[in-house]
Amino acid sequence: MRAILRALVLLVICSQAWALSLADLTDKDASGGLKEALVQGAGKAVGQLGADGGFLNNPKVKIGLPESLAPLETGLRAMGRGKDLDALINNMNHAAEQAVPKAKALLVDAVKKMSVEDAKKILSGGDDAATQYFREKTSAQLTESFLPTVRETTSKLALADQYNKLASKAGAFGLGKGDDLKIENYVTRKALDGLYLMIAEEEKAIRKDPVGAAGKLAKKAFGALGQ
Repeated sequence: MRAILRALVLLVICSQAWALSLADLTDKDASGGLKEALVQGAGKAVGQLGADGGFLNNPKVKIGLPESLAPLETGLRAMGRGKDLDALINNMNHAAEQAVPKAKALLVDAVKKMSVEDAKKILSGGDDAATQYFREKTSAQLTESFLPTVRETTSKLALADQYNKLASKAGAFGLGKGDDLKIENYVTRKALDGLYLMIAEEEKAIRKDPVGAAGKLAKKAFGALGQ
Protein backbone atom coordinates (compact mmCIF):
# COMPACT_ATOMS: atom_id res chain seq x y z
CA MET A 1 0.00 0.00 0.00
CA ARG A 2 2.80 2.43 0.89
CA ALA A 3 4.44 1.71 -2.42
CA ILE A 4 1.22 2.56 -4.24
CA LEU A 5 0.82 5.81 -2.29
CA ARG A 6 4.40 6.81 -3.05
CA ALA A 7 3.78 6.14 -6.73
CA LEU A 8 0.63 8.27 -6.70
CA VAL A 9 2.42 11.16 -4.96
CA LEU A 10 5.25 10.95 -7.46
CA LEU A 11 2.76 10.99 -10.34
CA VAL A 12 1.04 14.11 -8.98
CA ILE A 13 4.37 15.89 -8.53
CA CYS A 14 5.47 15.01 -12.06
CA SER A 15 2.18 16.08 -13.62
CA GLN A 16 2.39 19.44 -11.84
CA ALA A 17 5.96 19.92 -13.02
CA TRP A 18 5.01 19.30 -16.65
CA ALA A 19 1.75 21.31 -16.60
CA LEU A 20 3.36 24.29 -18.24
CA SER A 21 1.12 27.12 -19.40
CA LEU A 22 1.85 30.15 -21.55
CA ALA A 23 1.86 32.30 -18.40
CA ASP A 24 4.64 30.14 -16.94
CA LEU A 25 6.99 30.73 -19.87
CA THR A 26 9.82 33.14 -19.36
CA ASP A 27 10.31 35.90 -21.91
CA LYS A 28 13.36 34.02 -23.14
CA ASP A 29 11.37 30.81 -23.60
CA ALA A 30 8.46 32.51 -25.36
CA SER A 31 10.48 34.52 -27.85
CA GLY A 32 13.33 32.05 -28.25
CA GLY A 33 11.08 29.06 -28.78
CA LEU A 34 8.82 30.82 -31.24
CA LYS A 35 11.72 32.27 -33.21
CA GLU A 36 13.32 28.87 -33.48
CA ALA A 37 10.11 27.35 -34.84
CA LEU A 38 9.40 30.20 -37.24
CA VAL A 39 12.87 30.16 -38.76
CA GLN A 40 12.41 26.43 -39.35
CA GLY A 41 8.93 26.83 -40.83
CA ALA A 42 9.83 29.75 -43.07
CA GLY A 43 12.97 28.00 -44.28
CA LYS A 44 11.02 24.87 -45.15
CA ALA A 45 8.38 26.85 -47.06
CA VAL A 46 11.04 28.72 -49.05
CA GLY A 47 12.91 25.50 -49.75
CA GLN A 48 9.80 23.75 -51.09
CA LEU A 49 8.70 26.60 -53.34
CA GLY A 50 12.20 27.43 -54.55
CA ALA A 51 12.83 23.86 -55.71
CA ASP A 52 12.40 22.80 -59.32
CA GLY A 53 8.65 22.73 -59.97
CA GLY A 54 7.94 24.19 -56.53
CA PHE A 55 5.00 26.20 -57.84
CA LEU A 56 4.08 24.41 -61.05
CA ASN A 57 3.77 20.97 -59.44
CA ASN A 58 1.87 22.13 -56.36
CA PRO A 59 -1.87 22.64 -57.09
CA LYS A 60 -2.22 24.80 -53.96
CA VAL A 61 0.12 27.49 -55.27
CA LYS A 62 0.32 26.91 -59.03
CA ILE A 63 -0.03 30.21 -60.88
CA GLY A 64 -2.48 30.28 -63.76
CA LEU A 65 -3.86 33.19 -65.74
CA PRO A 66 -6.10 35.58 -63.76
CA GLU A 67 -9.78 34.66 -63.74
CA SER A 68 -10.50 37.98 -65.41
CA LEU A 69 -8.55 36.76 -68.46
CA ALA A 70 -10.31 33.39 -68.69
CA PRO A 71 -12.12 34.42 -71.89
CA LEU A 72 -8.74 35.30 -73.40
CA GLU A 73 -7.34 31.89 -72.50
CA THR A 74 -10.37 30.10 -73.92
CA GLY A 75 -10.16 32.05 -77.16
CA LEU A 76 -6.43 31.52 -77.64
CA ARG A 77 -6.71 27.79 -76.99
CA ALA A 78 -9.54 27.59 -79.51
CA MET A 79 -7.18 29.26 -82.01
CA GLY A 80 -4.54 26.58 -81.46
CA ARG A 81 -2.37 28.69 -79.14
CA GLY A 82 -2.56 26.19 -76.28
CA LYS A 83 1.17 25.43 -76.38
CA ASP A 84 1.99 29.12 -76.16
CA LEU A 85 -0.32 29.55 -73.18
CA ASP A 86 1.17 26.52 -71.45
CA ALA A 87 4.63 27.99 -72.03
CA LEU A 88 3.46 31.28 -70.51
CA ILE A 89 2.04 29.55 -67.45
CA ASN A 90 5.22 27.50 -67.04
CA ASN A 91 7.24 30.69 -67.35
CA MET A 92 5.17 32.50 -64.71
CA ASN A 93 5.58 29.64 -62.24
CA HIS A 94 9.29 29.41 -62.98
CA ALA A 95 9.62 33.15 -62.34
CA ALA A 96 7.98 32.75 -58.92
CA GLU A 97 10.23 29.78 -58.19
CA GLN A 98 13.31 31.85 -59.04
CA ALA A 99 12.21 34.77 -56.87
CA VAL A 100 11.20 32.95 -53.68
CA PRO A 101 14.70 32.08 -52.38
CA LYS A 102 15.24 35.83 -51.89
CA ALA A 103 12.60 35.70 -49.17
CA LYS A 104 14.59 33.69 -46.66
CA ALA A 105 16.89 36.49 -45.47
CA LEU A 106 13.99 38.93 -45.07
CA LEU A 107 11.87 36.39 -43.20
CA VAL A 108 14.71 35.55 -40.84
CA ASP A 109 15.34 39.26 -40.27
CA ALA A 110 11.66 39.73 -39.37
CA VAL A 111 12.02 36.93 -36.81
CA LYS A 112 15.13 38.49 -35.31
CA LYS A 113 13.33 41.82 -34.89
CA MET A 114 10.33 40.23 -33.19
CA SER A 115 9.66 41.61 -29.72
CA VAL A 116 8.69 39.55 -26.67
CA GLU A 117 5.19 41.01 -26.87
CA ASP A 118 4.97 40.03 -30.54
CA ALA A 119 6.01 36.50 -29.62
CA LYS A 120 3.43 36.10 -26.88
CA LYS A 121 0.65 37.51 -29.08
CA ILE A 122 1.57 35.03 -31.79
CA LEU A 123 1.72 32.11 -29.38
CA SER A 124 -1.73 32.93 -27.99
CA GLY A 125 -3.19 33.95 -31.37
CA GLY A 126 -4.96 32.02 -34.10
CA ASP A 127 -3.55 29.26 -36.25
CA ASP A 128 -2.07 31.78 -38.71
CA ALA A 129 -0.99 34.51 -36.26
CA ALA A 130 2.68 34.08 -37.14
CA THR A 131 1.91 34.04 -40.85
CA GLN A 132 0.01 37.30 -40.52
CA TYR A 133 2.99 38.76 -38.66
CA PHE A 134 5.23 37.76 -41.56
CA ARG A 135 2.81 39.24 -44.09
CA GLU A 136 2.64 42.54 -42.21
CA LYS A 137 6.39 42.85 -41.71
CA THR A 138 7.71 41.52 -45.03
CA SER A 139 5.17 41.86 -47.87
CA ALA A 140 6.31 45.32 -49.02
CA GLN A 141 10.00 44.37 -48.95
CA LEU A 142 9.40 41.02 -50.62
CA THR A 143 7.39 42.64 -53.39
CA GLU A 144 10.27 44.98 -54.08
CA SER A 145 12.75 42.10 -53.90
CA PHE A 146 10.77 39.71 -56.13
CA LEU A 147 9.81 42.12 -58.92
CA PRO A 148 13.19 42.38 -60.72
CA THR A 149 13.61 38.60 -60.87
CA VAL A 150 10.04 38.02 -62.01
CA ARG A 151 10.30 40.78 -64.61
CA GLU A 152 13.57 39.39 -65.99
CA THR A 153 12.18 35.85 -66.26
CA THR A 154 8.79 36.69 -67.75
CA SER A 155 10.24 39.16 -70.26
CA LYS A 156 12.04 36.31 -72.02
CA LEU A 157 8.75 35.02 -73.41
CA ALA A 158 7.12 36.85 -76.30
CA LEU A 159 3.62 36.00 -75.13
CA ALA A 160 4.28 37.86 -71.86
CA ASP A 161 4.24 41.15 -73.75
CA GLN A 162 1.02 40.11 -75.42
CA TYR A 163 -0.38 39.31 -71.98
CA ASN A 164 0.33 42.88 -70.83
CA LYS A 165 -1.28 44.39 -73.91
CA LEU A 166 -4.40 42.23 -73.73
CA ALA A 167 -4.70 42.65 -69.97
CA SER A 168 -4.49 46.41 -70.43
CA LYS A 169 -7.33 46.28 -72.97
CA ALA A 170 -9.33 44.05 -70.65
CA GLY A 171 -8.76 46.54 -67.86
CA ALA A 172 -10.19 49.31 -70.01
CA PHE A 173 -13.43 47.30 -70.20
CA GLY A 174 -13.41 46.55 -66.49
CA LEU A 175 -12.45 42.89 -66.96
CA GLY A 176 -9.13 43.15 -65.18
CA LYS A 177 -7.70 45.43 -62.55
CA GLY A 178 -4.75 46.15 -60.30
CA ASP A 179 -1.95 43.61 -60.34
CA ASP A 180 -3.58 41.59 -63.12
CA LEU A 181 -2.75 44.24 -65.73
CA LYS A 182 1.02 43.63 -65.77
CA ILE A 183 2.37 40.12 -65.74
CA GLU A 184 5.31 40.87 -63.43
CA ASN A 185 3.04 42.45 -60.80
CA TYR A 186 0.54 39.63 -61.01
CA VAL A 187 3.15 36.88 -60.73
CA THR A 188 4.88 38.65 -57.83
CA ARG A 189 1.61 38.91 -55.91
CA LYS A 190 0.78 35.24 -56.57
CA ALA A 191 4.29 34.22 -55.53
CA LEU A 192 3.82 36.02 -52.22
CA ASP A 193 0.39 34.46 -51.74
CA GLY A 194 1.90 31.04 -52.32
CA LEU A 195 4.76 31.70 -49.92
CA TYR A 196 2.49 32.85 -47.10
CA LEU A 197 0.15 29.91 -47.74
CA MET A 198 3.00 27.44 -47.32
CA ILE A 199 4.26 29.26 -44.21
CA ALA A 200 0.73 29.05 -42.79
CA GLU A 201 0.67 25.30 -43.40
CA GLU A 202 3.97 24.93 -41.58
CA GLU A 203 2.64 27.04 -38.70
CA LYS A 204 -0.51 24.93 -38.36
CA ALA A 205 1.53 21.74 -38.40
CA ILE A 206 3.80 23.01 -35.62
CA ARG A 207 0.86 24.16 -33.50
CA LYS A 208 -0.87 20.80 -33.97
CA ASP A 209 2.26 18.78 -33.15
CA PRO A 210 4.68 20.92 -31.12
CA VAL A 211 6.79 17.86 -30.37
CA GLY A 212 7.68 17.88 -34.06
CA ALA A 213 9.08 21.40 -33.85
CA ALA A 214 12.86 21.56 -34.00
CA GLY A 215 14.69 22.38 -30.80
CA LYS A 216 13.81 22.17 -27.11
CA LEU A 217 12.75 25.81 -26.85
CA ALA A 218 10.28 25.47 -29.71
CA LYS A 219 8.76 22.36 -28.13
CA LYS A 220 8.45 24.11 -24.79
CA ALA A 221 6.86 27.25 -26.21
CA PHE A 222 4.29 25.59 -28.46
CA GLY A 223 3.72 22.75 -26.03
CA ALA A 224 2.48 25.28 -23.49
CA LEU A 225 -0.44 26.11 -25.75
CA GLY A 226 -2.06 22.79 -25.12
CA GLN A 227 -2.18 23.27 -21.35
